[in-house]
Amino acid sequence: QVRVVESGGGSVQAGGSLTLSCEASGPIYNGACWAWFRQVREKEREGVGYIATGGAFSYVADSVKGRFTITQGTVKNTVSLRMNSLNPDDTAMFYCAVSGSSCARAGLVARNYIHWGQGTLVTVSS
Repeated sequence: QVRVVESGGGSVQAGGSLTLSCEASGPIYNGACWAWFRQVREKEREGVGYIATGGAFSYVADSVKGRFTITQGTVKNTVSLRMNSLNPDDTAMFYCAVSGSSCARAGLVARNYIHWGQGTLVTVSS
C-alpha cells in the first residue's frame, strides 16, 4: 500500500517563503510523476507543477512560474516544493500526488494521479 505524506505547511506573511516536502512509501511505479496540486475550499483543485522521478524533467504552472520550484529530494521517493514571494492568493491546501505513469501521460490532470496525501495547509497573510 502506498502512503503519501506532505509536510511544511504553515502561516507566512506576504512576500515570505515556504518549502513543502512530500514523502511516499510503498510500491511506487519506477517512472512515476510527482505533482503538487492546491485547492481553496470548494474550488476545483489546481495543478501547481510536477517532476519526473529522478528529477530529469519538471514543470510549473504559469500562475506560479518564477516563484515556485519543484525539486527531487535527496532521499529516495521525496520531492519538495519551494515557494517564494508568496501572496494571499496562494492560501490553499496543498496536496502531493504520485501517478502510475510518466509525466508525459499524467501531466497536471488530477485524475491521472492515483496516490494522494492528506494535504498541508498554507496560509499567507497580507
